[in-house]
Amino acid sequence: MLRQFRGLLIAAALLAVLGGLVWWSNRAEKAKEGQPAKDAPPKLAAIPEDQLQQIEIARRDGETTVVRKNDKGKWELTAPKPLGADQDALANISSTLASFNTDRLVEEKVESLAPFGLDSPSLVVTVTKKDGKTEKLLFGDETPTGGGVFAKIEGDPRIFSVATWNKSTFDKTYRDLRDKRLLTFDSDKLSRVELTAKNQTIEFGKNNQNEWQILKPRPLRADTFQVEEIVRKLRDAKMDTSGAEDDPKKALASFSGARLVAVARVTDNAGTQQIEVRKDKDNNYWAKSSVLDGAFKVGSELGEGLDKGLDDVRNKKLFDFGFSEPGKVEISAGGKTTVYQKSDEKWTSGGKTMDSASVQNLIDKLRDLTSARFSDAPFGAPVLEAAVTWNDGKRTDKVALAKSGKLYLARRENEPTVYEVEASAVEDIEKAASEVKEAQPEGKKDEKKK
Repeated sequence: MLRQFRGLLIAAALLAVLGGLVWWSNRAEKAKEGQPAKDAPPKLAAIPEDQLQQIEIARRDGETTVVRKNDKGKWELTAPKPLGADQDALANISSTLASFNTDRLVEEKVESLAPFGLDSPSLVVTVTKKDGKTEKLLFGDETPTGGGVFAKIEGDPRIFSVATWNKSTFDKTYRDLRDKRLLTFDSDKLSRVELTAKNQTIEFGKNNQNEWQILKPRPLRADTFQVEEIVRKLRDAKMDTSGAEDDPKKALASFSGARLVAVARVTDNAGTQQIEVRKDKDNNYWAKSSVLDGAFKVGSELGEGLDKGLDDVRNKKLFDFGFSEPGKVEISAGGKTTVYQKSDEKWTSGGKTMDSASVQNLIDKLRDLTSARFSDAPFGAPVLEAAVTWNDGKRTDKVALAKSGKLYLARRENEPTVYEVEASAVEDIEKAASEVKEAQPEGKKDEKKK
């Protein structure tokens, strides 16, 4: 009995020691968290982004670019001339300064900086913090093995190698860091878009469902995707700064002598902005904006994206329900009307439960019904009518189809527009409607599985 008691005491003691070791190990591991490994190369800089006030980039060729935060915390170019700054580009630089890792420590101390190209650095980045203190990052020659450059902090005797792309992050001119946007509107607060192209002016506005509609030259349904693409092109409109030198007079002359492509106006809660795009004989595009002085070369995607006519931006889909799930579908053809109603995920018709897959196939064909073009032909007697109710019963699309030679004409209820529709699309709807069937009883389903 005494031996058993002693055994228990020894086991308890060992367990206590083991528990203490585990506790100490966990505590040590937690203490190591967030700390760099012992063999990790030191950081060249670690300046929190919220402490940055000014960044000066001096290149060996003599050009110096200075950016500084304004009272609102936004970066602005102050040299070589005052301009708006590209906030995304400066965010990238700020992020690198917050945690600038080196590849390795090259030398603790050297007698001469010349062998590393640091006696006359190719790039000097002077960072001024909010407390007024400064740090200078010096970049020298490429390392012999390539892929890196020598770098150091002024006042620190150590020399490091850093990745070439790290230097490239800072090796920017004012052309790289200026705000290149030609329009500065808030696309989330856009209320009007006006486009003049192909000798016609089209105005877009949003309806009660926050959907784009054509307001001028007359009220029409708009192709939301096309309008959003126009908005995106305008939002992303930027000057091309790839030229070696700025020549405002030459750029303005090129713009003035080019052919007009489009004029766009956008209105948000801050007001209206305008951009005019032209194309020269060499197929270069030029733009002039109400936001900036002067004219600028721009990418072809802007000019091509704005060169749209009325038919390009009209909605050619016959049904608006899109990917919404309908709650009711009604098909009328040959003097017979069939109604399909959805309740608790089941489709019914005339008190009978219908096969959901066959009803869904019909819905898909209706959803895909798209016109090939718009028509001025008179609309005859309908051979098929379809109505789809959606948005919890709040909206209903009604479309009538009439035969016209080898094609079909389509018209939406309460809309004068006549659409041309391929015969194959109508035939697909008719086939899908004829194939809607009753759901099989559970017993019969089980028999088929066997």
